[in-house]
Amino acid sequence: MQTVTHSISDVLAQNATSFFIPPFQRAYAWGKPEIERYFSDVIRIIKSELDPHQHDKVEHFFGTLVIRKEEEGFATKSVVIDGQQRLTTTLLFLIALRDLEPDEAKRNHITQNYLTNNASTFEDKIKLKQVTRDWDAYRALVNKEKEAAPQGIIRNAYLLFAKLINDTQKLNPQIQFEHYIKAIMRMNVAVIFLDERPFKGEDPQIIFETLNSLGKPLTLSDLVRNFVLLNMNANAQSSTYETLWHPRIESVLNDDTSKFFRDYLQCKTASSIKVVSDNNTKEVYQQFKDFVGERFASHDDFIKDIVPYVRWYKWIITEVVTDTISSDVKNNKAIIELVRNIFHDIRAEAFKPFVLGLFAFNQCHAMDDETLISILIAIRTYLIRRRILGLAKGENKNIVLLVNRIRDLATGSVSMFDLLSNIFYEMRVPNDSEIKAALLTMNFYELKNYSKFILGKIEEHNAKVAVDFRDPKITIEHIMPQKLDNGWESELGGECARIHKTYLHNIGNLILTEFNSEIGNKPFAEKKRKLNASSLHFRLDVINRETWGEASIRAHQANMIAWLLETFPLPDAYRDKENWKTKVIARTRFSPLDDEADDMAEGNKPLELHIGNNRIKVATWNDVFLKFIQHIKECQDFDFGIILDHHAELFYRRENDGILKWSELKPLMERNSNPSMKWRYKTVDGKTWDKVEPLTDDVCFIHVNISASMCMARIANIMGKFNMPSDYVEVVLK
Repeated sequence: MQTVTHSISDVLAQNATSFFIPPFQRAYAWGKPEIERYFSDVIRIIKSELDPHQHDKVEHFFGTLVIRKEEEGFATKSVVIDGQQRLTTTLLFLIALRDLEPDEAKRNHITQNYLTNNASTFEDKIKLKQVTRDWDAYRALVNKEKEAAPQGIIRNAYLLFAKLINDTQKLNPQIQFEHYIKAIMRMNVAVIFLDERPFKGEDPQIIFETLNSLGKPLTLSDLVRNFVLLNMNANAQSSTYETLWHPRIESVLNDDTSKFFRDYLQCKTASSIKVVSDNNTKEVYQQFKDFVGERFASHDDFIKDIVPYVRWYKWIITEVVTDTISSDVKNNKAIIELVRNIFHDIRAEAFKPFVLGLFAFNQCHAMDDETLISILIAIRTYLIRRRILGLAKGENKNIVLLVNRIRDLATGSVSMFDLLSNIFYEMRVPNDSEIKAALLTMNFYELKNYSKFILGKIEEHNAKVAVDFRDPKITIEHIMPQKLDNGWESELGGECARIHKTYLHNIGNLILTEFNSEIGNKPFAEKKRKLNASSLHFRLDVINRETWGEASIRAHQANMIAWLLETFPLPDAYRDKENWKTKVIARTRFSPLDDEADDMAEGNKPLELHIGNNRIKVATWNDVFLKFIQHIKECQDFDFGIILDHHAELFYRRENDGILKWSELKPLMERNSNPSMKWRYKTVDGKTWDKVEPLTDDVCFIHVNISASMCMARIANIMGKFNMPSDYVEVVLK
């Protein structure tokens, strides 16, 4: 590695050198604040130059530029590992300066010295090759085709520079072309040249990751792209990125690319991997690198494997799929609707890796359409039955494990319900008895986003034709209205208040209609007349009744429950069976950083807290939180002062009262006469204020009046702040 200091002008003006921004780099991203700051630095240098009393003229350090050189015949190609934003900004500034300059010789000076190079292998002999997304706009500007430059951040930056130069000319006419050129000759960069010889240990991939460890975090997509492309030479990078990576991965998935890499990895490894966040991106990325290194002989082999999964993943994340999944028209329609139900109507994120694996088998002809459809139907039934009971716990961690059984499903040696009924209790398939019991009393109308979907599918099942339940014109109608008038009170009889309270939102009082806003609070007889014109099958169970009271509601309830069980059926063997395996024990140990830490904690009691190599007995979530804080305070590896400085954000306390000194807590106690106030704040060792001796003004008290999920959230925040690995802190449940 060699480091030298040059002006940005000297770097760009090298005659035999062209610059190549690798495709793994981000597109140009500087906006108005960064460009205005750049221009103000230029003007500061110029004013120093124009000041006759200032003998030591101002120079400006413009950061680092990391280059790896590749020889191409008689020319040199400088691959820009880091610093592309600085280079591009300077060149856009120079293009704007050129285009505003009336003197042709000066315009040519910029073009010939900074923008083009006769030895360049790039289009139009342009000296700097931008990433694909920026290339058309940049090339048009270099070629003096401003109007042809596509709208976007490159063109906007150029226009802003032009405006700044114009405005400066009006206010300071003494500033001339030469002064701007002199300014960039005094903007210095530290140029780091990487040695390509492997024994030097200057792996550009590692350099890239290290340089980007500060500032805005790289996404998982950024890191994976870098990992796959960076060790190729420049030509191979361009070819791979422009023919495969960009058009067949990134431009297909866009903002979902990082999520895809995580779900692809879960699918291929049949293991649960955390949802990617700023705190754990590097951890997930390392898992990805390890996987690729173990499974593939080369990065080319990896790309060949992953590209088909992009198309299959797109089927999962796209709500309205127009692609052809099956050549059989009927099967294709069924698969598309089932996938839409699972991932867009029910929103079951946990099944993405599993269904991705199903598509892999189906599209490679290892699983026929009929088997795929039967599995998707089973998944939909499983999910709806669980959502009716308010169950979702454990799905993200455990469903992905079933990827290992896809081959068995494809061969028919096991059914989907066999697998789903062989898990622990929290993951069970609710049987008919559980569903019936829940629907008799539950508030079905407010079943989150599922009630309209369920009623729509019941309608389809009964009418044998598809119904567009997603159409906002089709709504859920309360037959007995939400607000009773005198007519309805008379209709319901002497116990109208009880009936209304008991059955208002029950499935026995609900149907789908196209006329909700029109029939509202109308009497039952008028509702019947209007419903008679409906095209929906639901009306038939209502219009044949003379009155609508408790007996009618319960009769309709019985029919609705029966129809629901027929619409989302279990095989006969599972309808009345306890569909879980008692010998399979649910996981009782987890990290606060786990995706389902909140769910694991809520409703359960802690037994032990594991921190590093320490095992601490705990009885409450209050204990868990305080023992964790105590460990941070006493351990020399962590700075407790960071928690003191940031407790409001770490503890989710808007009032900045997550940690209070006694001098601050005392007046709070005096203002609040609630006896429980004393227990809301404790010292690190778990004492309330009246147990502390001596009680001085500097004694710190921590807010501990929190739920189990808040306990997990606070600990997770602190773990993220200190970059703790997930297994450094774990909770064991009773």
